[in-house]
Amino acid sequence: MPTSSASTTDSAKSAGGGVQSLERAFDLLERMADAGGEVGLSELSATSGLPLPTIHRLMRTLVTCGYVRQQPNRRYALGPRLIRLGESASRLLGTWARPYLARLVEETGETANMALLDGDEIVYVAQVPSKHSMRMFTEVGRRVLPHSTGVGKALLAHTPDDEVRALLARTGMPAATEKTITTPDGFLAALADVRGKGYAVDDNEQEIGVRCLAVSVPNSPTAAAISISGPAGRVTEAATEKIVPVLQQVAGELSEALASQNPA
Repeated sequence: MPTSSASTTDSAKSAGGGVQSLERAFDLLERMADAGGEVGLSELSATSGLPLPTIHRLMRTLVTCGYVRQQPNRRYALGPRLIRLGESASRLLGTWARPYLARLVEETGETANMALLDGDEIVYVAQVPSKHSMRMFTEVGRRVLPHSTGVGKALLAHTPDDEVRALLARTGMPAATEKTITTPDGFLAALADVRGKGYAVDDNEQEIGVRCLAVSVPNSPTAAAISISGPAGRVTEAATEKIVPVLQQVAGELSEALASQNPA
């Protein structure tokens, strides 16, 4: 990394006691992620309010470190070194979540999962299996498309409709089963149902004979959801009425635990 040529303003402490240049660099990375991973300097200046020379200096340092790369069209994209950080953070998030998933299994009897939205895909980062002999199993690290899963619906429920349509256009909506939702309008209607009920359902949409109930983790540092899954014969409508409040309570407690790991 080159020696810093930043001004005293960039290296000064922020009002919160942190290093201002670091706070600005991480803010730019967050804004790039929000914009889809690739932006121009003028876009970053417009959204961040920082002057172009400051942004250029910060981006040059991030490029040197490998966290950002400059494209042939002169725009900037998130760099490959972030992948290792993200994978490590995902593993830690799964580790922190396991005691809460274990409690879900204890109280509901069904397999409990935690999943994140990673780009256009859902990735499972933690699971605690049910104690039943007939139980659901999803490999940690498995990636699936959001439209056929309960966690996908929970994670996208509050995303603007145009962004959801754009995601579905990129991924397509292949049918995993005959009950998979395969149209954007149908999926948007399902998301409206999630917002109304406060939880999402995968009713034989990913795998015939399996039902899944999912809720998002409020205020998670990255979009996350937890779920339970089990045979449709056990995860009935009557069982749903008992399971959903437990899911919501555990999601709230997990949210508080994650917040304590990321103090403001």
